[in-house]
Amino acid sequence: MLEEEYQPRRRLPRELRPVTGEKPPLEVPFEYSIRDAVETDLPYIREIYNHYVANTVVTFDEDAMTLKEWRHKFAWTRKQNYPFLVAVSPTGTLLGFAYVSAWKQKAAYRRTVENSIYLGPAATGKGLGRALLAELIDRSKAAGIKEILAVIADRGAEASIRLHESFGFKEVGRLGRVGFKFGHWLGTVLLQKSLK
Repeated sequence: MLEEEYQPRRRLPRELRPVTGEKPPLEVPFEYSIRDAVETDLPYIREIYNHYVANTVVTFDEDAMTLKEWRHKFAWTRKQNYPFLVAVSPTGTLLGFAYVSAWKQKAAYRRTVENSIYLGPAATGKGLGRALLAELIDRSKAAGIKEILAVIADRGAEASIRLHESFGFKEVGRLGRVGFKFGHWLGTVLLQKSLK
């Protein structure tokens, strides 16, 4: 036997001992940067979005979007000079995205947009949605947009409603039973923010 085995074990003082006997988890800071989206981000954007299509009612899409559809949406958004942002980790992992799109296709609506924000499942609850929405509002104002709308499912998206309200979005209407997904009727809540 080794000499160390004969020595009595030293114990930590009671106040320094872990309660459960396990080491406490290390706090890892949640870091990210926000930048303009580029075309090479689209496969990751599609992956995040299609997670919500398959698992939630926050989007009324029932079929996964293709890369071709995302390329078309991205090109049209850039042509309109609308902001399309991504949040990335220090290692380059895409954590979430946000963009605005035309509220309606008629020319008179050109200064009114609808926003969309989607986060990867591991990035939720960490303040990233708040950061993306703040940047999206600033960039929309700089692009000459006057009104931003949020169309949010009336079930399963309560956090999104609270987030938008914290930025001054006001509820301006509701539509009941306009979507049917996963065997349930769903409505929408319409919120609006004026940019001055």
